[in-house]
Amino acid sequence: MSIRPLDLSVGGGARRSEFVTRRVGVVWRAFDLQLVTYAALLVCFGLAMAYSNSATAAVGLFETGSVFLRGLMWAVLAMIAFLLVSAFDYHWLKTFAWPLYLLQLGLLALTLGIGSGVGGTSRWVSIAGQQVQFSEIAKVLMIVVLANYLGSRAGRMGSLWSIVGAGILAGPPFLLVLLQPDLGTALVLGAILAGMLFMSGASLRWLGASAAAAVAALPFIWTYVLQDYQKARLTAFLDPLSDLQGAGYQLYQSQIAVGSGGLFGRGLTNGSQNAAGLLPVDTTDFVFAILAEELGFIGAVVVIGLFVLLLWRILVAGWRSKDPFGTMFACGLATWILFQLVVNVGMVIGVMPITGIPLPFVSHGGSSLISIAIGLGIIESINVRQGRAEW
Repeated sequence: MSIRPLDLSVGGGARRSEFVTRRVGVVWRAFDLQLVTYAALLVCFGLAMAYSNSATAAVGLFETGSVFLRGLMWAVLAMIAFLLVSAFDYHWLKTFAWPLYLLQLGLLALTLGIGSGVGGTSRWVSIAGQQVQFSEIAKVLMIVVLANYLGSRAGRMGSLWSIVGAGILAGPPFLLVLLQPDLGTALVLGAILAGMLFMSGASLRWLGASAAAAVAALPFIWTYVLQDYQKARLTAFLDPLSDLQGAGYQLYQSQIAVGSGGLFGRGLTNGSQNAAGLLPVDTTDFVFAILAEELGFIGAVVVIGLFVLLLWRILVAGWRSKDPFGTMFACGLATWILFQLVVNVGMVIGVMPITGIPLPFVSHGGSSLISIAIGLGIIESINVRQGRAEW
């Protein structure tokens, strides 16, 4: 491949300017506006829920402590993070995969050492007055590390040792999160590993054997790893009425909220469960219940539809990627968002255990929104560097 010398003639500057203009045009056409639109609309739904919560609280919308004000601040920071990461060449992530892995372990270890939380847990680290949850950042770092590992073994995933290697990489972050203890995030990390292995073309026989081993370990985990309150929450969905003053209370109130919303909802800020403060963690884990009550079945379907469209654009980016790393990263990000969507909605309506897994974009939480924005920024970086239109 020959390299053309730089044209320093009088007309060279004009030709270079024309080349740059054409190149910028190609990059702009490759930027996936659909993906940005769907993500932005989901953020708007999250801000609407934050507005509803703030409007029914004693704190004003733009006063210190307002959920809406914090949500707006995190949305702006997420947009900045998304744009910065989109401009970054994602190929460098493969070079820095191992340092990022060590960073992931360091952040999780730091959380265990100095972190704080409810009931003696260690989940958040206070930075400049803000509670930062490094386990959320660990999700996107985990996807980067696994994408690099699985992408480098494309076409060779029939081996058991390739699957074992991925498990060894995912094991330490999984255990560090479980020790916080944060069962929900640990389950998300496990789902990311399983989804990426499946999409990488790993042997179904060995995946089935690994799944059987995980199921066989459940009695040990139930007896020696899970706390009593976690066991109560995991089984509450089977019969919430049996413990209305304890583990079944949240689910019972959540089902009331979802059912009272009807087809079109009671209207923003008019939800009885939200106004009366009957549903705990209504801005995070159970925000979908408030959304269903105030915006109704139609609003809930619109939100789920936006998630489906967003997942479609993420998978399209992976399919069009010219290298296995991009494909694997897209699969990991899609698995992450899909798993949290299914588990959170299932938890809220009472068909899945209560695991404390938030709804992406909609649940209030700055660390979650920033980490997802970083993931989507990497997807846009993949899109832009394919040099083809995505619209």
